[in-house]
Amino acid sequence: VYYWKVQSLSRRSRRHVEKKILTFRGNKTSGMLPGLEPYSSYKLNVRVVNGKGEGPASPDKIFKTPEGVPSSPSFLKITNPTLDSLTLEWGSPTRPNGVLTSYILKFQPINNTHELGPLVEIRIPANESTLILKNLNYSTRYKFYFNAQTSVGPGSQITEEAVTIMDE
Repeated sequence: VYYWKVQSLSRRSRRHVEKKILTFRGNKTSGMLPGLEPYSSYKLNVRVVNGKGEGPASPDKIFKTPEGVPSSPSFLKITNPTLDSLTLEWGSPTRPNGVLTSYILKFQPINNTHELGPLVEIRIPANESTLILKNLNYSTRYKFYFNAQTSVGPGSQITEEAVTIMDE
């Protein structure tokens, strides 16, 4: 069985096509293809091998893999601290593995003894890349947990910490 990725369905970029070959015993009529990427289009064909060598390829069969969860966002940067606000900027996941439906931001204050305060969760539209968090406590450290999600579910998160300023 020869198989190869034609394209990712979430990014239209084409890359070097690497054909993979999987060999099955002669009496097998089915098998699993390892290492397929989510939300991608693949082609495959089958060839019979005997003592004389490899026969002609079957017609190419096209198949698509289902969506998966995205990789973590490529970065999370926290800037412009004021008394009661912080600006968050982020990059989309390098491997969306589907159609992004939203980002999920969770954050909580950390007090001087490193105890965590109440967790706040905000869902952000998938087409956004910045957010200004307002009404925060002055001179307070916050811990942020951030991830992207597809219809399959949330991907892995990245974390960051930032502090609002003491006085202006």
